Amino acid sequence: MKKIGAEILIECLKEQGADTVFGYPGGAVLDIYDALYRDGTLNHVITAHEQGAAHAADGYARSTGKTGVVIATSGPGATNLVTGIATAFMDSVPLVAVTGNVGINFLGRDSFQEIDITGITLPVTKHNYIVKDVNELADTVREAFRIANSGRKGPVLIDILKNVQTAEAEYEPQKPLLPAHKPVRKGALTGAAEAINSAKKPLLMIGGGAIASEASAEILALAEKIGAPAACTLMGLGAFPASHPLFCGMMGMHGTHTAAKLCMESDCIIALGTRFSDRVALNRDKFAEGKSVVQIDIDDAEIDKNVTATHSVLGDIKEALKTLLPMLEPVKNRAFAQTAQAYKAEEKAGAKAPELGHKILIEAAKLAPEGSVVATDVGQHQMWTAQYFPVERPRALCTSGGLGTMGYGMGAAIGAAFGTKKHVVLVTGDGSFNMNLNELSTAVTNNLPITILLMNNRALGMVRQWQKLFYKNRFSQTNVHKKTDYVKFAESFGATGLRIEKEEEIAPVLQRAFSISSPVLVDCRVSEDENVLPMIKPGQTYDTIMTEWEES
Repeated sequence: MKKIGAEILIECLKEQGADTVFGYPGGAVLDIYDALYRDGTLNHVITAHEQGAAHAADGYARSTGKTGVVIATSGPGATNLVTGIATAFMDSVPLVAVTGNVGINFLGRDSFQEIDITGITLPVTKHNYIVKDVNELADTVREAFRIANSGRKGPVLIDILKNVQTAEAEYEPQKPLLPAHKPVRKGALTGAAEAINSAKKPLLMIGGGAIASEASAEILALAEKIGAPAACTLMGLGAFPASHPLFCGMMGMHGTHTAAKLCMESDCIIALGTRFSDRVALNRDKFAEGKSVVQIDIDDAEIDKNVTATHSVLGDIKEALKTLLPMLEPVKNRAFAQTAQAYKAEEKAGAKAPELGHKILIEAAKLAPEGSVVATDVGQHQMWTAQYFPVERPRALCTSGGLGTMGYGMGAAIGAAFGTKKHVVLVTGDGSFNMNLNELSTAVTNNLPITILLMNNRALGMVRQWQKLFYKNRFSQTNVHKKTDYVKFAESFGATGLRIEKEEEIAPVLQRAFSISSPVLVDCRVSEDENVLPMIKPGQTYDTIMTEWEES
């Protein structure tokens, strides 16, 4: 059957399983929006800004495992997507971004709102396309979804010229080509199995790749079979249940003392879908010194990139573990697991009393509706969430890890709310929230069940913390002290505004906030001197940082 390009795009999106798309209309995509209107079956969410739409598509993808879709017009519409695309790229999130562009006769003439968006996004996409022939459109869209979900997942951009949107071509429906992971051969795992079987102190280090692989059940089975404590990177939180006795918290710069000590004492690190970033392998030359490292990753570029693996396995984690598990001997000595328990108890006993911001998150974790998804922005509040808000299941946390994007949270919360139909808890700071607070209007318009915990310290907290510790209290542009009344701001947008200033207000205010199934903003007045502890500087080792903290 013959259809115009804009209609072919809509049909292909539905073919690929898309049910919700995020975006913002404009001149170069008017025909696409007209086709959306005439079709009437795809749920389109208009945001306040294209960056918010990109983050919403990202949050939708992270929380559901589906592919996020975002649409924007040419020029500034397209460039406004770049930060969201880069955020998805750094965290391996499957995303398809569709942009319009000027017609073929105007291409290359600096026409109104013309931009080379494929050139701009080349470094932050798995692949991108500019479609100049309507006959290539359907296959391009199908290939874009396949690439976004194959191997290491990530974003793909399709730039569609305006004349392609109105030109006609034959369209024949097709079933989506679902990427299939090949089983990992037993021979490829022999060395890894031998290293694990001979280890006395194995430690699991779990990254975001474990969630992308849907490998949580296999990882839990691995930990229990070999008696290995498990630590997660920020991106891996949720891949291993936080309440499990073998879970030892987050690994890295702001991780637990328990995870740090176990990492130092371990004789075998089993790295599952983690790239040993500088926030985890703080001193990469010494990180795995004297240990064997078994690294399983789907991306060969990550093998040996930051830390040299003793035994590397290239492949999907779930498939690799299916083959590996029968090759492993059940643990005979649970001494290292018992050591982990002792360290956890010691850390809990020696912990300083939590401050107001920490207490709010501890209580929020208890009171949030069952099945809630947590989204964060980036900064101190992000690390407090990782430390004090236990994540029990995969895809229950949406946070920007690799790019560290302030302003990510509000859009991601919107996407997660649409994708999961669950309550979403957004933990943000006043610095991050101010970057994309316009998206509160999107949440209110759509009556989304989002509770915003705004950690309001009137400062750029994480940067200020670095200035306090390493720049002798020279607080250059971090004590912002904005005059905004966030309760009134929320109410002006049509949301409910509440405030917490004292400890005794935490429980009643949060109970009220979580009882409301529409947007609520809680202005949490925390001190500018509430820090994220521990904090390890790049280049340091775990054992030296504690001495410095005690002295400071």
